Amino acid sequence: MGYATRSRRATVLLAGLLVLPLAGCSAEPDGAADKKAAGRQAAEKRIPAKQQPRPAAPAPAPANVEKIGALTGCTPEVRIQAKELREGVCTTAQGSWTVTTFPEEKFKTIWLDSARMYGGTYLVGPRWAVGGKPELLDSLRSKLGGDVVRLRDAAPGSAPSS
Repeated sequence: MGYATRSRRATVLLAGLLVLPLAGCSAEPDGAADKKAAGRQAAEKRIPAKQQPRPAAPAPAPANVEKIGALTGCTPEVRIQAKELREGVCTTAQGSWTVTTFPEEKFKTIWLDSARMYGGTYLVGPRWAVGGKPELLDSLRSKLGGDVVRLRDAAPGSAPSS
């Protein structure tokens, strides 16, 4: 048997081994799994909306100044547009707050570490932070998700805390 024949047989064998797990082997008779799945879906549809669990806060807002502003009921005035971050200011009857977004999570981490020296309270989500008064941030959290983080200014020579 030549090299080409062995190589071809090895390729066919390997292809067969890769396809085997995809063959859909089942211990149940044909159609039984489909009937069970349909039954589960029907049971799930029968649960009244009032009884379905609700999340404590919505999924975190997307990292976009304009979208976060819209979710909070404002059209932000963008005042910083840099490679590392974008920042906008929202002012409504509810109060004023800043919305800062970052292209990568690492920029948010660096920004928050730098903000420690000034202190403050922020609502923080994936690749974004909203700064404002704590009571305002608590109300915005129900619209944006995220976590309220209180940064304390650090005295020279002391470790920062959050």
